[in-house]
Amino acid sequence: MSKKGDLRREAIVAAAARLFWIRGFAATSIADIARDAGVPTGNMFYYFRTKADLALAVADVFAEETQSLIIEAEAASPDPRQRIRFLLQRLAQSNRSRVDNGCPISAAVRDFRGTAAEASTRAGQSFELLVSFIARELQKTGSRPSLAMARARAVVIEWQGGIALAYAFGDMTVLAESLRRAEQSLQFSS
Repeated sequence: MSKKGDLRREAIVAAAARLFWIRGFAATSIADIARDAGVPTGNMFYYFRTKADLALAVADVFAEETQSLIIEAEAASPDPRQRIRFLLQRLAQSNRSRVDNGCPISAAVRDFRGTAAEASTRAGQSFELLVSFIARELQKTGSRPSLAMARARAVVIEWQGGIALAYAFGDMTVLAESLRRAEQSLQFSS
């Protein structure tokens, strides 16, 4: 694919991710995505044969962005506690959009499941990556593997629950409190 084709493909995936997040997968048509991406509708099938293929591309972006965030956190500090703090701080940077629209990853997991199961599974890998990273870092602080995994899941559950409630209430304070509780649950001293 040419450079122009790559840029157009990226624009299509970005438009799809945004519209799936805001409108939902079922309520978003290929024509909606084409219009948002500035691509003729007839050309969409050159890039993606089906809507499920497009969902998979969106899910791939979520997983790749999550992996990039983890790599960034690993490079942030040699201290595992600081790495986890860094990760939580970076997650907090998206609070406003999460309060406005919910979590795009959890929406993708839910919405893709019926007609794009592979994309649902791939989107869910973003959560697996986060849980695994936090658990690995907690083990480096001396936590037993089973306890580290339980605590890592609790952090992601707290974050996701905070997003859901903050979205329902339209209140960013709820999500900020949730992230603070997530960090406190790790029993880090400041």
